Amino acid sequence: MQELTRPFLRMMARLRALRALDGSQDPISREASPFLILVATVLALLLAILEVDQNNAVLQSLGLMGDEFSVDPIFKSP
Repeated sequence: MQELTRPFLRMMARLRALRALDGSQDPISREASPFLILVATVLALLLAILEVDQNNAVLQSLGLMGDEFSVDPIFKSP
């Protein structure tokens, strides 16, 4: 167990040292960059798409998603 905690503690110390180099210590004065917000939004959308794709059969059984060809047969070509 001790072998696992030492690398973790070293990693945490390095992260704290990098945080100290950030410059602004006031958390209110820091703002998120627009690129970071864009990346987070894109990743959240990709995660949502993957979750829907992975649970497609469950959602169809609950009636929340239609089949691929859920168009009324009258409107389909012969």
